[in-house]
Amino acid sequence: MSALLIDVGNSRLKWGVLDDGNIRRTGHISQDKIRDQGLSVLTRKLPRRVDVVRACNVAGTSFATRLSGVVGLHCNADVHFARSEKRGWGVTNSYRQPRRLGVDRWVAMIGAWSEVKSACLIVDAGTAVTLDAIGDDGIHLGGQIIPGVETMLDSLSSATSDIPSVKASAKQSSDELQMFGRNTAAAVREGAQNAIAGAIERAFRTLQSNAYEPTIILTGGGATRILGALEATPIHRPNLVLQGLAYMLENPQ
Repeated sequence: MSALLIDVGNSRLKWGVLDDGNIRRTGHISQDKIRDQGLSVLTRKLPRRVDVVRACNVAGTSFATRLSGVVGLHCNADVHFARSEKRGWGVTNSYRQPRRLGVDRWVAMIGAWSEVKSACLIVDAGTAVTLDAIGDDGIHLGGQIIPGVETMLDSLSSATSDIPSVKASAKQSSDELQMFGRNTAAAVREGAQNAIAGAIERAFRTLQSNAYEPTIILTGGGATRILGALEATPIHRPNLVLQGLAYMLENPQ
């Protein structure tokens, strides 16, 4: 069985093909490009012959409807969307109303748990940065949501008169003293990146102080910007949501 897996985020859409237990033929496209050129710019990159399509969508119901129609016709297969559940695939959702947990966070937790099956801190660095902690028993301890690097930069620029528009750097400098910017743009950029790194490290230390030995699993388009800033060495899984979708598909509840 081959399956097309789709991870629909606010900034970009990612995909991969699950074939014989491996995710291959991965790719991504920005939401800006889809808005400018339509979904045909996506379907030109997707395979036509797959048995099933599984998707994780946080871009709203309108986009889900459009995606389901266009991709379903392209692949001649129904598009099935993941939903956050109370429990499943070894993970227990901590939200009193489970569906209110972002489905991307739910699927990422399943992807992480399927790999480590022990305490972990899942960090998804995108437009927003989400942190989710799981205990050794698979119970979700809760999470945090903070603005992503680019969101912080845009916010500062729009809320002040003297701070210019600043672009995020591709990755964190290996020189620790570079965290102290010598001009305004550098100071803003380093401040945003280190605010996120600090939040991750504090969450990691809090888990440690509560008798957990967590693994940090890092994903998302902004992951490379903070990899070098962390004291602990994370596992970098760029396609963590796709991994979660694959695990869910291969292990039906």
